[in-house]
Amino acid sequence: MLVRLLYVSRALDPNAHEVTDSILDSARQHNISHGITGILCYGGGIYLQAIEGGRRQVNELYNHILRDPRHKDVVLLHYEEITERRFGGWTMGQVNLTKLNTSIVLKYSEQPELDPYSVSGKVSLALLEELMLTASIIGRA
Repeated sequence: MLVRLLYVSRALDPNAHEVTDSILDSARQHNISHGITGILCYGGGIYLQAIEGGRRQVNELYNHILRDPRHKDVVLLHYEEITERRFGGWTMGQVNLTKLNTSIVLKYSEQPELDPYSVSGKVSLALLEELMLTASIIGRA
């Protein structure tokens, strides 16, 4: 059974890009051997991440994410059973927010800043999918 999980969290240090790189590196190493795919969006100190895979593997990963000391305020936004992967091309892709068009964020939010805490999980997933289509993806492997 495939599932998709979407969560948001806050970076402990919004300027620590090395931490984001560390999260991506560990995700890519772990995910390939566990059948997990997904995408990470980072901006303004906020992580928005979708992960897909088998129910047990995704649930175990999310439990690990909850205990990860590199971020805080982890909130589950959306969880669903799926028939196919949306992010199957990436062990963990990253949305390049330097190419972010704020009008896309405004389409889904009251403010031009990325803030998944203030919108529903379905809206956050739609925003993430649109960002994936309109921004460049780093680390397609």
